[in-house]
Amino acid sequence: NIEAAKLSVVETMASDCEAKRSCVDGFTSSDYRNNFHVINQLVQPLLTDLYQITMAYAYWKNWKHYDRAVFDLFFRNNPFNGEFTIFAGLEECLRFINDFRFTDSDVSYLKQLLPEKTEPEFFGYLRSLSAKDVTVYAIAEGSLVFPKVPLMRIEGPLPVVQLMETTLLNLVDYASLVTTNAARHRLAAGPEKELIEFGLRRAQGPDGGVSASRYSFIGGFDATSNVLAGKLFGIPVRGTHAHAFVSSFSSLSEVQTRTIQPVSGSEQSQSPVKIVPLVSEYVGQVSDVVGVPSTEINEGELAAFIAYAVSFPAGFLALIDTYDVVSSGLPNFCIVALVLNELGYRAVGVRIDSGDLAYLSKRVQMAYKAIAEKFSLPWFADLKIVASNQINEETLMSLNSQGHCITAFGIGTNLVTCQTQSALGCVFKLVEVDDQPRIKLSQDTNKITMPGRKEAYRLYGRDGSPLVDLLQRVEENPPEVGTKVLCRHPFQATKRAHVQPARVERLYQVFWKDNKICCDLPSTLEIRNHTQRSLELLRVDHKRALNPTPYKVSASEVLYDYIHSMWLKHAPIGQLF
Repeated sequence: NIEAAKLSVVETMASDCEAKRSCVDGFTSSDYRNNFHVINQLVQPLLTDLYQITMAYAYWKNWKHYDRAVFDLFFRNNPFNGEFTIFAGLEECLRFINDFRFTDSDVSYLKQLLPEKTEPEFFGYLRSLSAKDVTVYAIAEGSLVFPKVPLMRIEGPLPVVQLMETTLLNLVDYASLVTTNAARHRLAAGPEKELIEFGLRRAQGPDGGVSASRYSFIGGFDATSNVLAGKLFGIPVRGTHAHAFVSSFSSLSEVQTRTIQPVSGSEQSQSPVKIVPLVSEYVGQVSDVVGVPSTEINEGELAAFIAYAVSFPAGFLALIDTYDVVSSGLPNFCIVALVLNELGYRAVGVRIDSGDLAYLSKRVQMAYKAIAEKFSLPWFADLKIVASNQINEETLMSLNSQGHCITAFGIGTNLVTCQTQSALGCVFKLVEVDDQPRIKLSQDTNKITMPGRKEAYRLYGRDGSPLVDLLQRVEENPPEVGTKVLCRHPFQATKRAHVQPARVERLYQVFWKDNKICCDLPSTLEIRNHTQRSLELLRVDHKRALNPTPYKVSASEVLYDYIHSMWLKHAPIGQLF
């Protein structure tokens, strides 16, 4: 009876856990696209700053809740001292907008939070809100974007769109920052290298970890160590073992499973083969080839490699720096890899997590080539060399200058925490109310907004690369291929140029209108591919790490005049005494 009672408690606890996880379990890589709701239950209307709620009340109390407003979401400067940014987070924004509703529980909490004299009808107004009257124009997710060009234009009832501000900024800012960081790491590493995101354990909480995995993949990484991100977004997942696994073994006697089933068609018989005797045959041979005395080889490390190879004979990639890369880890890997070869398997390679990565990678490659020649195994020379250990963009460029032999990088902390810049600095500015323009002035010209509803076009040169992003008033005719266009700096009168585009791309499309998504949204992989194509088109001098050429963002003649007329209209006239 006691055991039955214990079992009942365990089953109840398991049932509760399953219920709590159900919101995540409903989103797998197979049905994620068909269930268009937020994954993270924290993404909701109350994920906002208090002043959004107080402004909403003041709008409502002053009968401005019927006003039709237009807001621009944009950023002012490219991150990481670069000249490009990747726009990400749009799909999450649309999921939030789709689910935008205050619950009874939300309203009850706000009744406690706001002053007692807050009119009760306001809470009924909040409870009735949705995004049915909101329209969202945006640039495609994964696109190259540049300062001052709105990433999203959100139109709708003034209080409703205002209430969305903080959440939308939260969803776009980090997503775009880490995607851009990943893209810069990809450019630094080169197109041939495999990049694996390792950042979950160092990310800013679970939400930051999952977001970083998805957006690093969009930015150009090939895989993640994050199992949940793999489940949710279909990202390839990679991982082998840690130093703890190696150091948990101290001798060959601890290897309990000592046989491996050979691959069909290999030279060995088809019954399981004892691996330890085969290992012993190779110890001396490998020691001679790599030039390391067999007495230097750590037996516990060799045992760990055997244990892992027995468990994953077709995916054997060993971490070889637990004790000493050259004297122990490398020969131990080669020994086990040669045994696996006899049984019809090919090892994957090694990972180095400390030390002089450039030098050690060269030593590993030398050993690979020596083994390949000694045992007539040409493929051995092409095994992977994976490097990790606090790698960042500068590390990659330094390794390139040293002529390293690394084939893959595991990058974590500096990628997901965006080491050199903590935020993109997105802003959300009101530009129009009831068809009347609004402008925000500042003594800092960079903070002056561009009023009114705008369209954005990307003008391409004859070589296929983008030349300039052109902002226009929505009433203007779009620029035409082959027709000269005057492009002006929005705030500096002498900076202007004529452009005769070979191709014109309209940047905005409607993503949300009439309470529904207006177009098919791309998968994570499709967004990633779009990002890579966009980067390929951008000129090399815009992408270089050191002193990149600024990319031009311009205003049409009409928009330029409109901005400056509004500026003069609202700027105070100074007084001298």
